[in-house]
Amino acid sequence: MLFSIVAYDKPNGLAHRMAVRPEHLAHLDSLGDKLVLAGPFLDAEGNMNGSFMVIEAVDQAEAEATFGRDPFVVQGVFGAMEIRPFRIGVNNTKK
Repeated sequence: MLFSIVAYDKPNGLAHRMAVRPEHLAHLDSLGDKLVLAGPFLDAEGNMNGSFMVIEAVDQAEAEATFGRDPFVVQGVFGAMEIRPFRIGVNNTKK
């Protein structure tokens, strides 16, 4: 199954995000083929201020555990987040 996380950074959290980002990217890399996609939300100035990620997991508990190990979660970058099952309906991505 696929699971997504929609997460929003704490207010004025860009410096904290950038400090933790190398660990976050290493975590994403460690997921290998379980990671389907990941990327940041941007504010009006183009600064990162949240995240959207999709992973493969057996169930909600595994998804929560996997997302829960992300340094952005562990180190408190996110102020709010939601983890939900996800289904790709249309994919027009060009490689």
